[in-house]
Amino acid sequence: MPEAEISEHVMTIPGIDGQKMSKSLNNYIDIFSDEKDLLKQIKKIVTDATPLEDPKNPDEDITFKLYQLIASPEEVAQMRANYLQGGYGYGHAKQALYEAMLAYFKDAREKFDYYMANPKEIEAKLEEGEARVKPIAEATIQRVREIFQF
Repeated sequence: MPEAEISEHVMTIPGIDGQKMSKSLNNYIDIFSDEKDLLKQIKKIVTDATPLEDPKNPDEDITFKLYQLIASPEEVAQMRANYLQGGYGYGHAKQALYEAMLAYFKDAREKFDYYMANPKEIEAKLEEGEARVKPIAEATIQRVREIFQF
């Protein structure tokens, strides 16, 4: 029986409920939503009932796992230390994740907002792309027709 071979570089990104992040499970964070909605989504991340003053295990926390994906190594080390020392709540971690997401996706969010506000720009980009690939596609179709003689 074949064994699964999963590269160490492949990861599963946790959703806000701890399962694999998936749009069909509605447990994803829409990085392009407005800031208020983005914060609401982040605040819905499932956590345990560990009191604020108690140390927490960052390796078992969804917020920390997501934070690791976008924060600098120094920021991740600081958050890990905060978790382990206690006095750092999940609300603090979620706020840090929110701020890190805004910073990390700043350029993409700005570009998204620009194109959503300027749909004619989207159409122009699509037409530009079509003009670039049309000759390539036509040449490919011509070769296929010659090969299959139709």
